[in-house]
Amino acid sequence: MAATYSEMIELGTKAPPFELPAANAGIAGGDDTRRLEDFHDAAVLVVVFTCNHCPYARHVEDGLIETATAYESRSVRFVAISSNDPHQYPDDAFDAMAQRADAKGYPFPYLFDETQEVARSYGAACTPDIFVFDRDRKLVYRGRFDETRPGQGHPTGRDLRAALDELLELGRVSIEQHPSIGCNIKWKPGNAPS
Repeated sequence: MAATYSEMIELGTKAPPFELPAANAGIAGGDDTRRLEDFHDAAVLVVVFTCNHCPYARHVEDGLIETATAYESRSVRFVAISSNDPHQYPDDAFDAMAQRADAKGYPFPYLFDETQEVARSYGAACTPDIFVFDRDRKLVYRGRFDETRPGQGHPTGRDLRAALDELLELGRVSIEQHPSIGCNIKWKPGNAPS
């Protein structure tokens, strides 16, 4: 399977705004649209670009669910966003996202970035691509969930958890940050970043 690495955008970057429909609208209040400001009370916001079909995204999926659940009591909120073109990849269509979120019991909103503008504004390149923002919504971590790959061990989320622990306990992230690896975002014709 071909793989793409995340772009590792500059730390300190402010979280770009978003307003996207939730495939699992019943989660977190039932509103069918989620916005960046909906998470204003969270100490930490984790934004994960993912999708249904990618083997890399599926590899870490259960681990992401476990991590989101484990850190919820510490005021860490997760949001998952799929930006793939559903015309090329029907498994990533909105209805399929809703089915996946329901089947897996996602504890976080699963949003659909139909225009792909949000993926572009975040500099997302692959699935999964993880961005961690502090209380001021400044980027403090970006990169991989952990060192595992599909078929090469059980994902633990060691890198992401270490970043979250440092941020919550020390107010900063000092661990070495490694790019995420996964399937490239399936851009619509003319949408791929240059």
